[in-house]
Amino acid sequence: MDTRVAPGTPGLSGSSAVLVSSLPLGIFSFVFLVTTFAVGLPLSLVWLGIPVLMAFLAGSRGLADLERIRVRAWLGRPVPRPYRPLPTTGFRARWLTRARDAQTWRDVTYLVLLLPLGVVEFTVMVTFWALALGLVALPVYYRFLPDGLYAFPGHDVRWIVVDSVPTALPWAVLGVLLVCLAVPLTRGVGAGHARLAAALLGPSPRRERAAEAAPPVPTSREAASRDRAPTDAASGDAAGSTSTVAG
Repeated sequence: MDTRVAPGTPGLSGSSAVLVSSLPLGIFSFVFLVTTFAVGLPLSLVWLGIPVLMAFLAGSRGLADLERIRVRAWLGRPVPRPYRPLPTTGFRARWLTRARDAQTWRDVTYLVLLLPLGVVEFTVMVTFWALALGLVALPVYYRFLPDGLYAFPGHDVRWIVVDSVPTALPWAVLGVLLVCLAVPLTRGVGAGHARLAAALLGPSPRRERAAEAAPPVPTSREAASRDRAPTDAASGDAAGSTSTVAG
């Protein structure tokens, strides 16, 4: 039986923090990964690119771990680290294991997608909130604009003119409605971001099915009891044999 609990919708502050910070993190991740891979791959033919590719592999895992921390802290969605265990010996074997691990390339895919994703998230959030809050505050600041009024789309072509509090109040009401829509929109986009992070940075479906199909690992107490049972049985048989001989 599956006892996992589906995570709830993240809070407004955490979602806002993730959606705003995704763009700079996406830019850095994209530039770093594309640069190190593009430089390291051709230079690896003459061994000069090996350290660059090592930086690519280590950096991708470090950035993926940073994203896991960000998603867990701000969106409340724990994302495990489903990497293959590294060999205990052999420097070359450890780095080859990192390169051959499918999760490494799932991390890279997510980090590359973080740039366009961050652009969309940042644009939607900033535009929606700026429009909503701007309309709410319109009765206050319209008088400080040129000519003491707000004109849309401009002062040359005035389709809408706000030059008094009564003309600004309907737009302020619309702004309040947009704020009421912006809150669930921000939380919903944050929840979608968390689901994408869990899908690419967490265990793959095949690995989850394999983990569910694997037999449960006994605890140390269960293992000790199981190991002690044959010994107790053998002791009992020996004691029975001794009593029979004595009789």
